[in-house]
Amino acid sequence: MFTGIVEEIGVVRDVHDTGGDLRVTIGASEVPQDLRIGDSVSVSGCCLTVVAVTDDTFEVELSKETVAKTAPRWRTGCNVDLERATRLGDRLGGHLVSGHVEGTGLVTAIDAQPGAHVLTVRAPEALARYLIPKGSITVDGVSLTVVDVGGPGGSSPTLPVTDFTLWLIPHTLAVTTLGELQPGDLVNLEADLIAKYLERLMATGGGASDDAGDADVAGVAQARVPDPPAPPDAPPVPDPPAPPPAPPVPDPPDAGRERRR
Repeated sequence: MFTGIVEEIGVVRDVHDTGGDLRVTIGASEVPQDLRIGDSVSVSGCCLTVVAVTDDTFEVELSKETVAKTAPRWRTGCNVDLERATRLGDRLGGHLVSGHVEGTGLVTAIDAQPGAHVLTVRAPEALARYLIPKGSITVDGVSLTVVDVGGPGGSSPTLPVTDFTLWLIPHTLAVTTLGELQPGDLVNLEADLIAKYLERLMATGGGASDDAGDADVAGVAQARVPDPPAPPDAPPVPDPPAPPPAPPVPDPPDAGRERRR
């Protein structure tokens, strides 16, 4: 799992074709320092497994499927965005990124505005439905905020339903490979995980179950968890004993009797 905050720009130093699969050597100064064989690393948004590592390089292997479904970054001399897998407890500066590229987008326009470059990207139709204004998307491994989206629910009536825009600040252009992009380039795209989970939840009924399923669950619960036994009846409380009769009160002495002289 990644956050889309690029740590370093690496460079592809060597590509070895193994019958359609690729073994790629990537040079970098910071990222290899604590990598171990078997670790995951994001390379321009693609989660890959480290199979060899030195002080300033690491190697990854790409299957034919990965090569076919990602942007053409696997050439000697090509710059790539690098991010090591996040640790629990790290700051989540971007958003949750799995590194599973869902398709490639086409850069259709770049407009250099004061303080930012406005990038227009055309996404595959299957991915476009996850795009919302001010939502998150990963482009070549970089966590970015979608600005405008076309189509129903979008924010720009002039954009097609598959198109969206990004505003790239100078810092992003300097520390990622996005500053190298030109119209006509392809980029790796990954939609927000939360949007996809919500779509799946709604497609399967929003978490509601039918009456038969509820009855089955209730039957299993009843068979496995018997009702607790009733508490025993409390013993009767005896009546308190009657108080003893009060002693008789003697008559008072005759107050009018004369004293003997």
